[in-house]
Amino acid sequence: VQLQASGGGLVQAGDSLTLSCRVSGGTLSRYTVGWFRQAPGKEREFVATIRWTSAIFYSDSVKGRFRLSRDNVQKMVILQMNSLKPEDTAVYYCAASSTVIQSEVSNLRFYSYWGQGTQVTVSS
Repeated sequence: VQLQASGGGLVQAGDSLTLSCRVSGGTLSRYTVGWFRQAPGKEREFVATIRWTSAIFYSDSVKGRFRLSRDNVQKMVILQMNSLKPEDTAVYYCAASSTVIQSEVSNLRFYSYWGQGTQVTVSS
């Protein structure tokens, strides 16, 4: 499975941005696909994920502002980010797993496939 993230950029606080993760080499509906982010000097953290069951999970820091969706035909997972804050600044990575259980969806150790990352910068 290969993942390619795109859509990052420089925006102002309060703006919106859409990230896309294109998945190839596998059947998207059989994978849990999530987004993680890593700010400078910080550990990579969970943002949101959609399981193969279509259940969606968000971190508390983005809940209510970000929306995750999946297009099985286009083989893409879309992260719509609204009301962006400077603290959302990070490199965003999409990742996929065929084995992660629901209780561990926020744990990056259970994701075997990773995209290259896309930079999101939010200015104040």
